[in-house]
Amino acid sequence: MPTKDEVTQALKKVYDPELGINVVDLGLIYDIVVKGEQVSVKMTLTTQGCPLHDSIARGVKTAVGALPGVKEVDVDLVWEPAWTPDRMTEAARKELG
Repeated sequence: MPTKDEVTQALKKVYDPELGINVVDLGLIYDIVVKGEQVSVKMTLTTQGCPLHDSIARGVKTAVGALPGVKEVDVDLVWEPAWTPDRMTEAARKELG
């Protein structure tokens, strides 16, 4: 069974293709719950109309699903609270300038 930190590290390998920054540093990940072999990720996107939502969600499932002990990954895409640039890490802000 992976830890929440291991899931977070796996999610850092998933990038927003338009911005080139990982979903963790962008502040898109709202919650991670690990229950046995199942991992649930609550996340958002920078905009509701993001044309890459399927691609990003699939990347999350693939990255987390590759962790040892994970049999199921659920991605819950939410819009509340709305994402703002304030959620980004300092590293992401510097990268975007």
